[in-house]
Amino acid sequence: MLTVIVPAYNESHVIGRLLSRLVVGDGHQDLEIIVVANGCTDDTAAVAAAYGHPVRVLEIPLPSKRGALKAGDQAAKGFPRVYLDADVELDAASLWSLARVLDAPGVLAAGPERDLDLARSVWPVRWYYEIWQQLPAVRHGLFGRGTVAVSETGHQRIAALPPLLADDLAASLTFGPAERRIVPAARVLVHAPRSLGDLIRRRARVVTGVKQIEQSAEAPDSSERTSIRDLLSILTSNPVLAPKIAVFFAITIVARRQGNAAVRKKDYTTWLRDESSRQ
Repeated sequence: MLTVIVPAYNESHVIGRLLSRLVVGDGHQDLEIIVVANGCTDDTAAVAAAYGHPVRVLEIPLPSKRGALKAGDQAAKGFPRVYLDADVELDAASLWSLARVLDAPGVLAAGPERDLDLARSVWPVRWYYEIWQQLPAVRHGLFGRGTVAVSETGHQRIAALPPLLADDLAASLTFGPAERRIVPAARVLVHAPRSLGDLIRRRARVVTGVKQIEQSAEAPDSSERTSIRDLLSILTSNPVLAPKIAVFFAITIVARRQGNAAVRKKDYTTWLRDESSRQ
């Protein structure tokens, strides 16, 4: 049984584009998709329930991604298990490609290749992500894909993690390079922020999450940070990217200031969500 868990908070505008790709065709007897509507004030639950089998909808009263993941795990029947953000798009073929990779000895976690939808993003956002996608940690880590697939052993690892804002980064760091795979046959479409303000809010949340991981004794020992060396390496290999690297650097500085302000307040619960890509 392949189990998909989708935590969803007020995602009625976008969850249909994900579910419609997951349930296309036949052969769902070994698939269950659990959508956990958490604290929703819209009709997310009704939209998801309309898809019928293999979609199952749970509702919990509080808006909490961690609470939604826990409720989904308690209701789940089998492994492997795939955790999906409601605002990404992944098809059924990619889903099963991830599951097959977890059959390989020693592979505990897997993620798909990332396709970024930047068609409606303003130019600073497009420039930022052109550089971001070239960073080594971004290319090889499981984070930033809205998708993490784990075996039963891999699930035991992530279930032991403390509550963390950057849960996908923490999950990625939990597995060594030999224990995780990025699967070329699986592709996920990630919708980028359309506005600069939404990008900065999203990146500020990442900064806060990274700091929380670094300060937590129960979290993985290391975190992923962009270094000047990474940017210099990109610049050396392609000097024409200098203006885009400058934009990337400026946005990173602004986001770090905002994220550090949240850290000083010990605010690790405010979820700075990008709303522009959900419109």
